[in-house]
Amino acid sequence: MLPANKSRLFDHMFFHYHQKYLLERRFRYVGFTGDLDPLLVEGRPMLYIMNHSSWWDGLLAYHAFRKLTNHDHYVMMEEKQLKKFTFFRKLGAFSIKKESASDVKASFEYTTQLLRAGKRVWMYPQGKIMHQDLRPLTFQRGIGVLLRRVPDAAVIPVTLVHGMYGQDKPEALMMAGPPLLDNWEMMDSRLITSRLETVMVEQLDSQKVEVMKAEDNRPKQYQPLTKSGRSTSEHFDHVFVRKRG
Repeated sequence: MLPANKSRLFDHMFFHYHQKYLLERRFRYVGFTGDLDPLLVEGRPMLYIMNHSSWWDGLLAYHAFRKLTNHDHYVMMEEKQLKKFTFFRKLGAFSIKKESASDVKASFEYTTQLLRAGKRVWMYPQGKIMHQDLRPLTFQRGIGVLLRRVPDAAVIPVTLVHGMYGQDKPEALMMAGPPLLDNWEMMDSRLITSRLETVMVEQLDSQKVEVMKAEDNRPKQYQPLTKSGRSTSEHFDHVFVRKRG
């Protein structure tokens, strides 16, 4: 496996590049609601799980925890992808190679060490990018195996809804749900996996309905994580409507 190799200087530079030259140019809106650091679970190992429905998922999570928390976050990433983008290791990414049992074991041992050391870890239990509307959400059993290793861990379910809402630039809305504090040691890995799938589906479906019903598809409780990037149609309105006026 490839461990993280964090660099504060690189992280500082990348964060500003990511915000100004990636998110603000590629997205019309990025919003977040919920609490990534609930006081209820202070002092516990913290594991974040998120649905995996776009190439941007890891970068959106990165921006959220960099903007909203002061803790040290790490992200589990498929090894072949991390080998392509090795600089992610400097931001806290580490690898898992699902095809190798020994590598999976090493990744879980590394994750356990991070959690026990007070680090925050993000995982995508689906294991690959799947359409956000596909049901059920099918998680791999590794998440259950890991939680049995760290039975006192608090799990924060984070869901992402994204789409094109009346403009030519996409919008992304993330939600952190209430922490899950089950006694993972008393559950087998299959039961843990099923429990997490159910929670994530319920949260994701509820979030989608809320977004669809909201004015401009932006529920009021969401806070923007970036400046809104102007879409092509908004550029046209600014230029041509102002000229006619």
